[in-house]
Amino acid sequence: MGLGPRLDLRQSQSLVMTPQLQQAIRLLALSNLEVESFIAEEIERNPLLESAGGEGEETPPPEPMAEAGEPATADELMLGGGDGAALDLDLNDENLHQDSAADRGLDGGLSLEGMGSGGGEGEGPDFDSFEAGEVSLHEHLLAQAGERLDAQDWLTARQIIELIEETGWLGGSLLDIAQRLGVPLGEVERVLAIVQTFDPAGVGARSLAECLALQAKEADRYDPAMARLIDNLDYLGKGNLGALRRICGVDDEDLADMIRELRAYDPKPGCRFAQGSRIEAVVPDVFVARRAGGWAIELNSATLPKLLVNRTYYAELATGADRRSKAWLSECLASANWLTKALDQRARTIVKVTAEIVKQQDGFFRHGVAHLRPLTLRQVAEVIGMHESTVSRVTSNKYLFCERGLFELKYFFTSGIQSADGGDAVSAEAVKSHIRALIAAEPADRILSDDQLVELLRAKGFDIARRTVAKYREALGIGSSVQRRRQKAIGARAA
Repeated sequence: MGLGPRLDLRQSQSLVMTPQLQQAIRLLALSNLEVESFIAEEIERNPLLESAGGEGEETPPPEPMAEAGEPATADELMLGGGDGAALDLDLNDENLHQDSAADRGLDGGLSLEGMGSGGGEGEGPDFDSFEAGEVSLHEHLLAQAGERLDAQDWLTARQIIELIEETGWLGGSLLDIAQRLGVPLGEVERVLAIVQTFDPAGVGARSLAECLALQAKEADRYDPAMARLIDNLDYLGKGNLGALRRICGVDDEDLADMIRELRAYDPKPGCRFAQGSRIEAVVPDVFVARRAGGWAIELNSATLPKLLVNRTYYAELATGADRRSKAWLSECLASANWLTKALDQRARTIVKVTAEIVKQQDGFFRHGVAHLRPLTLRQVAEVIGMHESTVSRVTSNKYLFCERGLFELKYFFTSGIQSADGGDAVSAEAVKSHIRALIAAEPADRILSDDQLVELLRAKGFDIARRTVAKYREALGIGSSVQRRRQKAIGARAA
């Protein structure tokens, strides 16, 4: 065998994703608002792209809509394929001569007037002015410290305020602050006592008991009996009112007044302030409205701007350009054409998946969560002829708005619970809904145990185990029967 260098030819196959395909996959998983930001970046980068209203020759594709009636199949709801073909719509349909669902509402029931639209008469509210007036908790505390403390104490207070969490509680160690500033621990504790007198009452507390005590002092209700009650909150949590009466030295009426007073206090006083970052409201990506014999599905075009390719501008730039400039312009034109087709195909895919979801969950849209069926990504993928991963991307970060409220598309995919009578399985969300309703209707003197819930659910046709009931109850944030009994007893005393 020779040891010298040589050249060999080898033939192999590999699957390579082009940049365009990678971009299309990313677009599919983005919400409408994220796509809007992506389009804005592309318009800045590509001179041939512009939003609707420019002088380009191309017109935007029609809004993808679908009817999810029972007689139609998913493929009949829209034209498939990614060739950019127009949807199979009646051009004389009045819906084509109206604004989008975000502006007009669907059947008058899905209007988004309360979301700050400026399309009505007069000028809408200026939400930017509201946001400009928001002050964070740290800013609010530092402003008070600057008014009430001298320079040295202000430096200490600033270190303390930086350790105060969003809830208003102190999340750090005073000893660390003392070592960092090189001052005695007692000085830091003295400044903390001043910070704890700032607005809101209860700020700077290191425990729940201290937070409530600070608010009781602010309300001038911190007497010895209240102090003992706050020091023994564990008895209150257990519902041991007899022990609390003996410890506080009060009768039933006074104890009820003290408990009522504690309930009026805020255990997290800092949460009422802005948290330093803007909280974005959830905006629906898809609208679903009831129509005669079915459902109408439409994308929220208010959050999805139209994208145009300005071929006139391309022709002007290409005239007299050198070879390198023409190559760059051709690349921009190809990228722009591909992006418009990718966005159109994305819209069609979302409508196609949503139409199948609406068809599968027709009972939910008509009658509520109790009629939600178990559904998997694979079931939808098999019906519409797509891969399961594609359906997963379509339903990620997308929200559907209907007459029953705003729901994430992932909400409609739930596991199933076998029916006790051997019928069709039911959705886990439907079972949770029944559990919530049963517990909400239980009388104070007859709290339902998990075993009793199992029997009641089986009477409704749900074959479910006790551990599953306990798991669903905890997922709903509902306490055990013992905890609910104590809470209702305390509530009855404080009422």
